[in-house]
Amino acid sequence: MTDLLQLPLSHGLTDVEAARKLVEHGPNTTPSPKPPSALFRVAAQLRDPMILLLLAAAVLTATLHDLTDLAVILIVIVLNTTVGVLQELRAEHALAALDRLAAPHATVLRSGRATVIGAADVVPGDLVLLEAGDIVPADLELTAAVRLQTDESALTGESLPVEKDPGHQVFAGTVVTRGRASGVASRTGVDSALGKIAGLLSNQRPRPTPLQLRLRSLSRILSLAALLLSGVVAVAGLLRGLPVADMIVTAVSLTVAAVPESLPAVVTLALAIGAHRMARRSAVVRRLPAVETLGSVTVVAADKTGTLTEGVMLAERLWTEHGEFIASGNGYDPAGGLDPLGDAEPPTRLLRDTVLCNDAELRPPGPDQPVWLPLGDPTEAALLTLARRGGTDPEPLRAAHPRIAELPFDSIRKRMTTFHRIPGDDGTLVVGKGAPEVILDPAVTSSGDIATARAIAAELAADGYRVLAVADRVLPPGARRTEDGLQLVGLVALTDPVRHNAAEVTTALGRAGVDLVLITGDAPGTARAVAERVGLHTDRVLTGADIDDGADPSEGRVFARIRPEQKLDIVRAWQQAGHVVAMTGDGVNDAPALRRADIGVAMGKDGTEVARQAADLILTDDDLGTVVAAIEEGRRIYTNVRTFLRYALSGGLAEILVMLIGPLLGLATPLLPAQILWINMLTHGLPGVAIGAEPADPQAMQRRPRSPDEQVLGAGLWQRIAWTGTLIAAVTLAAALWARSIGAPWQTMTYVVLGLAQLGVAIALRRPRPRGERRLRFLDVAVAGALVSQVGPLFIPPLRELLGLHALSAAELVVAAAFAILPGLVVAARRVWKARKEQP
Repeated sequence: MTDLLQLPLSHGLTDVEAARKLVEHGPNTTPSPKPPSALFRVAAQLRDPMILLLLAAAVLTATLHDLTDLAVILIVIVLNTTVGVLQELRAEHALAALDRLAAPHATVLRSGRATVIGAADVVPGDLVLLEAGDIVPADLELTAAVRLQTDESALTGESLPVEKDPGHQVFAGTVVTRGRASGVASRTGVDSALGKIAGLLSNQRPRPTPLQLRLRSLSRILSLAALLLSGVVAVAGLLRGLPVADMIVTAVSLTVAAVPESLPAVVTLALAIGAHRMARRSAVVRRLPAVETLGSVTVVAADKTGTLTEGVMLAERLWTEHGEFIASGNGYDPAGGLDPLGDAEPPTRLLRDTVLCNDAELRPPGPDQPVWLPLGDPTEAALLTLARRGGTDPEPLRAAHPRIAELPFDSIRKRMTTFHRIPGDDGTLVVGKGAPEVILDPAVTSSGDIATARAIAAELAADGYRVLAVADRVLPPGARRTEDGLQLVGLVALTDPVRHNAAEVTTALGRAGVDLVLITGDAPGTARAVAERVGLHTDRVLTGADIDDGADPSEGRVFARIRPEQKLDIVRAWQQAGHVVAMTGDGVNDAPALRRADIGVAMGKDGTEVARQAADLILTDDDLGTVVAAIEEGRRIYTNVRTFLRYALSGGLAEILVMLIGPLLGLATPLLPAQILWINMLTHGLPGVAIGAEPADPQAMQRRPRSPDEQVLGAGLWQRIAWTGTLIAAVTLAAALWARSIGAPWQTMTYVVLGLAQLGVAIALRRPRPRGERRLRFLDVAVAGALVSQVGPLFIPPLRELLGLHALSAAELVVAAAFAILPGLVVAARRVWKARKEQP
C-alpha cells in the first residue's frame, strides 16, 4: 500500500500544453444527437394531426376557389408552425443550459497544482487524481493507487468491483468505489471505451416525460371527441341544406379549434423553463420528469451534514487523559488558539496524530480567494486547522513522518489507520482515528482510560458534537503491521453549525404537508440534538442497529449511525407506505438510494461525482431550503398546466356548443370557418403559452401534495371546464340573440363575444398580484395583444372582408364587452370565494 500523496508525481501538463492538446484532440465528450435542421422541425410541426386536418381543408378550399377561407387557413398554419418551432428551440436552449450546469468535473494536476476542471477539458497526457466517489473522466494508465477499486458494470456488466494497481488501466465512465489513485489520460472523448459505446447511441432522442405521455393520450381522446361533435355539426348543417364543402371546412375548423393542439409544446416549454428557473435558484435538474414529480413529494429524507448544517466543520473541544481544551477561531483560518480548562498538559501527541492520519490540505488565501479553503474532507480539514491553532505545522511534521501505508476510512469500518516511518528509527508509528464505539473497543485500543473516554464521548455527542477518538502505537522494526492493540490518545469534538434557515425549512415543509426525515451517520445523541435545533421533535431515534434488528424505518423521523446502504432501506420503506420520497446524498455509496428515491438530490459543492450523476436534482448551494423552492416550482408548473387545460378546453367546448346549439335557436351559421380559426389562433396562441409561465400560487405551499396517481383532469378540473365552457357559450348565444333582435350583425357579435369571453377567463385565471407589484406580466401583454387582434379586423376593411365580419357601432361594442366580461367575473368571484373558504 503506497501513499499517493508521498509519491514524487510530475507537475502534470502546463496550461499551454493542455490548451494545445484540447485543440488537437477535441473536447472529452461523447457524441450527442445532432440537432434537427430547420426543415425537419417545420416538417415535425406539420405532421401534427390537427395541422394535417388544416392542410386537407386548405386543399379543399383551394379546389373550390374559396380564397377567403384558404388565406385564413394558411395564416393559421404558418403562425402555429412558427410558434411551435420557436417554443421547441426555447425549450432546447433551456435544457442545454442545464446540461452545462450539471456537467461532470475532474481533478487534474496542471503546472504542479491540483485543479478542478470540467471533465470535457481533460486531454491526453493529463495527470488525473481519483478518489472514492469519482467518475473516471477518461481512459487512464494508473501511476499510483491506494486500495483502489472501480465499478466497471456500466461497461462490462460485471457487478463486482475490480481491484486496480499501478500499471493497470481504468476506463472512462467507471466509478471509483474505494481508495485513491492517479493516472495519465491515454484516450479521451470518442476514442475512450465509453465514447465508442456512446457513439452507437448518439442518434437516440430524449424520451418524453410521464406527464407528456399522459397529455398526449388525453389529446388523442379529446381529438376523437371533437371530431365526433364536429361531425354532428356538419351533419346538422347538411340536413339544413348547407353546401357539403362548406360543412367539411367548418367541421375541420371546429375540430382544430376545440382541441388545444399547442398543449404538448406548452407543457414541454413549461417544464424546460421551470427547470431553468430552478437552476437560477441553485437547483439544477438533470432529468426533466423530476420537475413534475417534485410537486408530489411527501417525504424529504435529508442528510444532516451540509444540508441542515453549514457543512463547515469546526473542531471545538479536545480531551486527553491529561486535560481538556477549547479551540477558538473562525472557519478554516488557522488564526486562533487552544484554551485549557484548568490544569492541562499541551495536547502535542493528539495534534500530531490528527495531522498524520489525515488526507486533507488547507489552501491559504490568494488573489482568487479571500479565505482559507479546505481541500479534501471537511472533517479532516478541521483537524488540520485545529493543529495549526495549537502550534503544530502540518508540512514539516508530515515530512518527518512519511506515510508508508494506510487503510482508508470507509462507512463500514468507521475508522482510518495510517502507518508512518519514525525519524531516526526503524520502527513504525501506527495512528488510528474514527468513531468512538470502534476505536474505544478493547479489541482495538487496549490501554488507556477507555471507560472515562466513553463517558466523555457520550456527553459530547448528547451536546450535538461529532466525536472522533484517536489512538496510536509504535511497532518495533520488522513487526507485522496491525491496526489493533493501540493506546488511547484522546478525543476531538467537532461541530457543524445548524444553518440559520434550518428551522424555517422544517416549518415550510410541514406547512406544505411534507415530512422531513433526518439521517446521519453520527451518534444518536448528536442526531437528537440537531433534530431539536431544527424543530424536528421525536420521541425515538432509530439507529442502523435497530433497522438490522427489524425496526420499520417508516415509523422513524430521526436516524443515527446509518450506513449508506441502509438509506436504501429507509427510502424503500417510506415508498411502500405510499409516500413520494426525495432523498439527499453526497457519497459514492449513496448512489443506489438516490436512484431508488422518486427524486434523488445530490450536493453540488461537496458531493461526490457519482452522487451528482445518479441524482435527478443537484443543489449547487447544498442548502435544503433550495429543495423547498424546487418543490414550489414543481407545484407551480403542474398547476399552470392544469390552468391551461381549463382555459383551452373550456374555450373549445364553448365553440362546439355555440355551433351545435346556435342553429336550434335560429342562428343558422353562428360562425364561419375563418372566424373559428382566427379565434382559436388568438386564444390558444400566446395567451396559452403565457399561462404556463405564470408565477406560483401564494397558497401552493400551504396545501397537501397532490397524489402522483391523480389524473390530469382529476380533482374537479373537468367539472370546472364543463361549467366554464357552458357559461361562455350561454353568454355568447345570448349576445347573438340580442343582436339579432335589434337587427345588428349577430354573427359578428358572436365572433367578438366568444373571443373576448375566453380572454376574460384567461385574466380571471391568472395568479393574484402581490401587493406592490406593478410590472406587466407576460400574460397581461399576451391577452392585450390577442384582444387588439380580435377586435382589430372590425376596423381594418381587408381583414374584415377576409373574415366575413361587419362593422359594429360603439354602443354595440360596449354591449359586446359587457356580455364578454361576465364569464371572467364569475370565474374570478368563485376563485376568491374558494380561496377564502380554504384559508387556514
